[in-house]
Amino acid sequence: MTYVDGFVASVPTARRADFLQHAQAMGRLFKEYGALSVVDCWGDDVPPGKLTSFVLAVQCRPDETVVFSWITWPSREARDAAWKGIMADPRIQSAAEPPFDGKRMIFGGFEVLSAV
Repeated sequence: MTYVDGFVASVPTARRADFLQHAQAMGRLFKEYGALSVVDCWGDDVPPGKLTSFVLAVQCRPDETVVFSWITWPSREARDAAWKGIMADPRIQSAAEPPFDGKRMIFGGFEVLSAV
């Protein structure tokens, strides 16, 4: 069954164009390695929470915007193999730093239980 990698990060709002360029380049790379789809979203209705929220999870600052992205893969096995190749790809090794603080990004892999 399909497998999903999900990511949430906080990007300086002034660097939206830089993020889009980075996301598109990475998306093309993921697709080369077998991703079925890559989606990157720019937050526009992301309320701060008192106990939990996207804003709190990534320590989003007032001059930043939360982004939410996901990659769909044919399977967990395809994803695991792809990530090995992606991390060894010279384009990743020579890529510029992403336009966000990777230490505040949250991510994980998810088995799809239901898709309607």
